[in-house]
Amino acid sequence: MTPALAQGASGHELATMTIVELSRCLADRKITSRQLVEQSLAAIKNPLGEGARVFILVHENEALAAADRVDALRRSGAKLPALAGIPISIKDLFDEAGVVTLGGSTVLVGKAAATRDSTIVERLKKSGAVIMGRTNLTEFAYSGLGINPHYGTPKNTFDRAAARLPGGSSSGAAISITDGMAAGAIGTDTGGSVRIPAALNGLVGFKPTARRVSLDGALPLSTTLDSAGPIARTVTDCALLDHVLANEAGGVPTATRLRGLRFAVPTTVFQDDLSSAVASAFSAALARLSAAGATIIELPMTEFAQAAALNPRGALTSKEAFAWHQQYIKDAPDKYDPRVIARIRPGENITDVTYAELLQLRERFVREITAIASGYDAMLMPTVPDTAPTIAEVVKDDESYFRFNGRMLRNPSIVNMFDGCALSVPCQDARSAPVGLMIAGTQNTDRRILAIGLAVEEVVWKKHG
Repeated sequence: MTPALAQGASGHELATMTIVELSRCLADRKITSRQLVEQSLAAIKNPLGEGARVFILVHENEALAAADRVDALRRSGAKLPALAGIPISIKDLFDEAGVVTLGGSTVLVGKAAATRDSTIVERLKKSGAVIMGRTNLTEFAYSGLGINPHYGTPKNTFDRAAARLPGGSSSGAAISITDGMAAGAIGTDTGGSVRIPAALNGLVGFKPTARRVSLDGALPLSTTLDSAGPIARTVTDCALLDHVLANEAGGVPTATRLRGLRFAVPTTVFQDDLSSAVASAFSAALARLSAAGATIIELPMTEFAQAAALNPRGALTSKEAFAWHQQYIKDAPDKYDPRVIARIRPGENITDVTYAELLQLRERFVREITAIASGYDAMLMPTVPDTAPTIAEVVKDDESYFRFNGRMLRNPSIVNMFDGCALSVPCQDARSAPVGLMIAGTQNTDRRILAIGLAVEEVVWKKHG
């Protein structure tokens, strides 16, 4: 430990501090960005850790140089943004100039490097964030599990000896935070790929309204359903990251008053066949919110039963994915994860007429959900119906893989279908397997959901986690 670190926080404490806490320490000159980056690199390189499975590419020299620039500016007295000097990881879907965007696959190895940064990377760099590297994911983001046969599958932070599922597709993003390799992470969410790993690892994940955060320079899965959002330790950290990603003019949202808020709790689909651990944690969270003065209204909201028919067997997603992958599948189908290509191929047989019909059905669904949710401040539901199973359980055969995948995607994907925004906030008791509480809103209510999430988190997690 360096002398400066010894005078401030220990290495372990730094690995568990929030972005806001680290930003304050940096501003107060108790630590330097270089020290944070060196600690992150040490965690990545730890041979007993998950670094080799978390990162597809580590930007060691670039990260150290960026940290030194921030430290020099701070020493000069410059007023810096809150993210300046903070180690952040990015999912291997976002273009960086001079780097090949692989999408967690071997299909694109040897292809041309990006000629410029994606908009998300540009905004992170402008904020002074230090990009540690590119995190692992399900190949081409096409699963909610996080399994990757090419680069390995990082193990969940909970009960690591049992090698539990990280959740996906943004698997490396979540584990980069839990293991002190980054203070925050940027992922994508097409059907839950930010919220699922957040829920399974005791983190906060935020899925914004699609198109609110630019996906320019991001490798697509579904042009209709894709969105990009942060994973972090707290709602405050996610709000700060979202503020940068969305490039909003207003300030970072602050907590709203919880007393008097009206929460709809849909029973249709979202509460079907919950594991006992999830059901118990969800019920306890609702009880705590009620005791804090919120109004909890359980109701059928049967419109949600339509969700499966809007994307039958992933038809909408596979149609859009196949359009992008068509030539790669023709040239090198053997380079794909067989379980991923099996989900893309059906898109070839979906006609343009069927595709147009699905888009129309989805537009109607968006309008219907927006209408029925309008009388409530937010909707509450379990993020996923299960706690993390073991990786071995999931990959033992195709039936297990697709069954677990369907269960992980079931709840969060509905939010993508009604083009909403949603937070996943931990709500389990201490020492129990992580469980996520999803706080969902309709189109473009992002700032309101973040403000509500700040208040909800204080009741269901920070005082009970």
